[in-house]
Amino acid sequence: MLRSVILAAARSSKIEHLVGTAPVSRSLVRRYVAGEATADAVACARALAADGLLATLDYLGEDTVVAEQADVTRDEYLGLLAALGAEGLAATSEVSVKLSAVGQRIDPELAYGHARRICEAAADVGTTVTIDMEDHTVTDSTLEIVSRLREDFGDTGAVLQAYLRRTEDDCKAHSGPGSRIRLCKGAYKEPESVAYQRKLDVDRSYVRCVNALMAGSGYPMLATHDPRLVEIAIDRARWFDREPDSFEFQMLYGIRPAEQLRLAAEGYRMRVYVPYGDQWYGYLMRRMAERPANVAVFARSLWTKS
Repeated sequence: MLRSVILAAARSSKIEHLVGTAPVSRSLVRRYVAGEATADAVACARALAADGLLATLDYLGEDTVVAEQADVTRDEYLGLLAALGAEGLAATSEVSVKLSAVGQRIDPELAYGHARRICEAAADVGTTVTIDMEDHTVTDSTLEIVSRLREDFGDTGAVLQAYLRRTEDDCKAHSGPGSRIRLCKGAYKEPESVAYQRKLDVDRSYVRCVNALMAGSGYPMLATHDPRLVEIAIDRARWFDREPDSFEFQMLYGIRPAEQLRLAAEGYRMRVYVPYGDQWYGYLMRRMAERPANVAVFARSLWTKS
């Protein structure tokens, strides 16, 4: 019921206006979204770098339904990458791209062409691209596009979601030399036939996937805010004789910032996922609706910086 209420609110322009204008809501948005403009994203990346943190920047925009929208998103990423290069931030900042935002649901070839152009721009300034994962219906299409991109841009990253039953096998298949895999729990509402439903089962799958990635020769990117999973990942890295620079942790902008700084201070690579753009309302509402636990995560983070 909570999820239905949040999704209904996400579709309401009146509620969006109220959220966007209320002082408390504006504070909430600033906590979790870097801003609306390219300059806001670059400023956030600069501040994170000054604190010893890495960044991956995501221009908010999903459910692109016309080619012109996909063109706008591509051009935004090209401008962002040029700005990162000009500011000397390419060494500490990369970009995350949702294929749906560059036309995947219109035509996978359109999305591939736009993603390829973004990868070219990233390579020109000396940084990388990670292709985000969405619901299970596009998993195969997304991994196929990533494989094609890696033919010319070998450091292109992909995302795998531990709540999908297939993901342990995917981790084993995509843990070879040069691979960059971000492992997250998964946030979309998926049927039991393809995804674990219980938190315990998802956590167990996450640990199995960590083992598969750590045992491989690629570069694991472990996206979790769960303190227990962080410690398990550190233990698994030691077990597989991995140096601290052979993998990284990732957390969302605004969530557990003190923990992000702690991990960086202890010598681990810590990357912050930074969303920006004027579609922040849908981003926040979807993050809370996709998994009810996100409501508690966001609420707790308002009261603590740990």
